[in-house]
Amino acid sequence: MLMPRFRAILDTMPGYRPGKAVVSPDGRSYKLSSNESPYDPLPSVVEAIAAGAREIHRYPDPAAVRLVRALADRYDVPAEHIALGPGSVTVTQQLLEAVGEPGVEVVYAWRSFEAYPLLADLAGVTSVRVPLTGEEHDLEAMAEAITERTRLVLVCNPNNPTGTVVRRAQLTAFLDRVPADVLVVLDEAYREYVRDDDVPDGLDLYRERPNVAVLRTFSKAYGLAGLRVGYLIAHEEIASAVRKVTIPFAVNHIAQVAALASLAAESELLERVDRVVKERTRVREALLAQGWEVPPSEANFVWLRLGDRTAAFSEACAAEGVAVRPFHPEGVRISIGDPEANDAFIAAAEAFRRSL
Repeated sequence: MLMPRFRAILDTMPGYRPGKAVVSPDGRSYKLSSNESPYDPLPSVVEAIAAGAREIHRYPDPAAVRLVRALADRYDVPAEHIALGPGSVTVTQQLLEAVGEPGVEVVYAWRSFEAYPLLADLAGVTSVRVPLTGEEHDLEAMAEAITERTRLVLVCNPNNPTGTVVRRAQLTAFLDRVPADVLVVLDEAYREYVRDDDVPDGLDLYRERPNVAVLRTFSKAYGLAGLRVGYLIAHEEIASAVRKVTIPFAVNHIAQVAALASLAAESELLERVDRVVKERTRVREALLAQGWEVPPSEANFVWLRLGDRTAAFSEACAAEGVAVRPFHPEGVRISIGDPEANDAFIAAAEAFRRSL
């Protein structure tokens, strides 16, 4: 029986696997698998969403003018330098579609954000994966991997899932080696959690370099993962290209309203980020005391390189009602939750350690 034909690449592509929730036999459930904010939305944001719901019979503003203007004011950039999408992962997809042609290459570290290979394949570009060194980007090797076919380089900073960072001198030296016609995208989804003063703000680099773009999101620190709002800040030619491949009405009305309300409540939201950062330190110190090797993290998660023990560790945590994110056979990423969830994870990690 003949069936409709689809792109051959789909036969080799695994689907994206989101972080899952688990429940222990006694009913406990702590989801530390998706890097979500552990806190409920702010009351002011909920009120704005409720008010915005009265207008959902209308299409959203396709240009998201108010949100773009608010972001432009927040970061002191021209509105023409901003492009929006339903989550920064979709903006990444739009970037790859904008540069994608047969023979084009995109360079990124590996392991890094698991969506990169998937999105590159869908865009029809060739992935050039450069192995991490000591859990960090090997920028020297990434620079050497750039060829005449390279159109785009992704630098995830902090890196997902390791939480490690690229520092100012390293990144500046790398950018000096990148040809001017190659776009460097700094994926800063976790920027708000960075406390290392030597980690550069990508926006400072974008202002100086026309081939640098910065990705940010409202999903993590701003707690809007369920509404999907991401954005790119880049020079006008880049932002314009991304807007051209964006589907109409991509960012829905409620998402725009919530993002605006979140920007207005930014100081209150960042107090929550400070609490997550303190818990990040506590969790890492507890793991180190147990004997684990845990790289310093500047994101809202920590990373354990476990190799062949990855699946067993994930299953042991699940048995205690703690969902973590396994990347078998490399390691496990653990999101920072509230203190109760973090305590449950620390206890599960200790029990697993004792069982070895």
